[in-house]
Amino acid sequence: MGLRDYGNRGLGGRGGNRGEGYATHRDSGKQSEAGVGKSPPGANLGSANKAPSGYYYHDDVGYNAKRGPRDFFEDRPVNPDTGEGRDRFARLTDNRFLAATDNPLSTFSIDVDTASYSVVRSRIEARQLPPPAAVRVEELVNYFSYNYPQPTDGAPFAVHVDVAACPWTAKHRLVRIGLKGKEIAKADRPASNLVFLVDVSGSMQPLNKLPLVRQGLLRLVSELDERDRVAIVVYAGSSGCVLASTPCTQANKERIRSAIAALESGGSTNGAAGIELAYQIAQDHFVKGGANRVILCTDGDFNVGTTDDDSLKRLVADRAKSGVFLTALGFGMGNHNDQMLETIADNGNGAYGYIDDEREVEKLFVRQLSGTLITIAKDVKIQVEFNPALVGAYRLIGYENRILAKEDFNNDKKDAGDIGAGHTVTALYEIVPPSELAEAIKANAATSEGIRNDGARNDGEGGSVDALAFQRPKQELELTEAAKTSGDLLLVKLRYKAPDGERSTLIKTPAKDAGATFAAASSDFKFAASVAAFGMILRQSPFRGDITLAAVEETANANLGEDADGQRKEFVNLVRQLRGMTAEGRGARD
Repeated sequence: MGLRDYGNRGLGGRGGNRGEGYATHRDSGKQSEAGVGKSPPGANLGSANKAPSGYYYHDDVGYNAKRGPRDFFEDRPVNPDTGEGRDRFARLTDNRFLAATDNPLSTFSIDVDTASYSVVRSRIEARQLPPPAAVRVEELVNYFSYNYPQPTDGAPFAVHVDVAACPWTAKHRLVRIGLKGKEIAKADRPASNLVFLVDVSGSMQPLNKLPLVRQGLLRLVSELDERDRVAIVVYAGSSGCVLASTPCTQANKERIRSAIAALESGGSTNGAAGIELAYQIAQDHFVKGGANRVILCTDGDFNVGTTDDDSLKRLVADRAKSGVFLTALGFGMGNHNDQMLETIADNGNGAYGYIDDEREVEKLFVRQLSGTLITIAKDVKIQVEFNPALVGAYRLIGYENRILAKEDFNNDKKDAGDIGAGHTVTALYEIVPPSELAEAIKANAATSEGIRNDGARNDGEGGSVDALAFQRPKQELELTEAAKTSGDLLLVKLRYKAPDGERSTLIKTPAKDAGATFAAASSDFKFAASVAAFGMILRQSPFRGDITLAAVEETANANLGEDADGQRKEFVNLVRQLRGMTAEGRGARD
């Protein structure tokens, strides 16, 4: 039974428990914002709380707040001595269905972050349910590479669009938009000017924090050569440079490795002071045309000095204008500040990754080194126009915190995401045919109260909106000739800038729907859909249709492709592990 055969049993089925007791607890532990219902009476975010069913639930903050559905996990009490549960994640509300007649344009920034997948993996492997706010579906999907065609026209990336039946709602369609960044061979990559900014505060002592940082930096240094420079800045109460910017010659590498190996934790954290020093060193040794980058390694537990996200955001955004970009790498659980790390990476023209074990060290620092260090295009935005003759409504799956105003697309002053060498970026849209609009309205009604992502507000910077391809701006809907005769389901428009450029380039790609079944879709398409379905189950999304973990596992396992690095097989094992902890999995064994 694959995705197309989802039944109404187990977690995620329409006949299952959708979690009437579901609540999300904010960072302070003093306020509870209910998505649906309220937190249980007497819930104490600072101590172990046992749900009536006998299960413990790990929440955003306060590690044992009750979460529904009650039968999701077997007994798995969390040790209060670990300090587990002070992790911070920004709350998201799932994108809703939007009518193509009223909202013909969908505009968003690309996202190459993959941290959410590593966070989810680490929680499940620790037999903990990831908080819904930690599950960003686009980051789960984009964790994996897909076999999109390489660019052939000199552009930094190629655009690919395909359409097939939606596997979780029978009469809907699923659109996949994919970007493939050009590959750059190791020998051809530009010189790198790197400053490792390492948190050595007391909170970084556990084995999955500073010891893993040391391992990662040692692996990265082994991949560098005489073209590259490395400096190390540490911060913990006060900041300091423990290794001046040093060329990575063979003669110098032992000194660099010794400086990394000597890193020890202790003290409180003043991250802002360390960032200032790291940027200054990077600027002092700036390599024109090279990869000038600060690599921040931390759990994000900023507890001294500048600590609010807005101040840090302004700091890194200002420094990014000089050409020095920021990569943020998060480590550990218990006081991991996901929200802050994602914010500063986005504003620092970089990416955010979460390193939970040696596998992720190898992925980010070795196999994907070029993508980690080399930006091939910046401020990449996508705007999709839907043909109301063929599309009743649509929903962007994920990217909730990347939504842009339609005016932002043509506004070159508006910042957006960057793409690295060899990176792939995938976005999925669920399409509702005009004849099925009533079902989309019902699905929207099931969403919890929260921010409605009907498009972001324009910030007044003066962007313009292109003339629509499929309808005319009149009081009554009037379709253009293209809408009636072209057969195009949608038009994908994409803007990007060169890494050192200020004016964007426009790419347009129309796409048709040939009516492909889900079974006839490519293996890559089906695997991406299975990962998205997995994310919607974890988020308990009201748009998840008739999803079961069994179907996700079967579909993903049947579409592993070449899987040279074993990441897809690892995903299947992760789904299987989650099934084993759920009522659905127990029922299959009975």
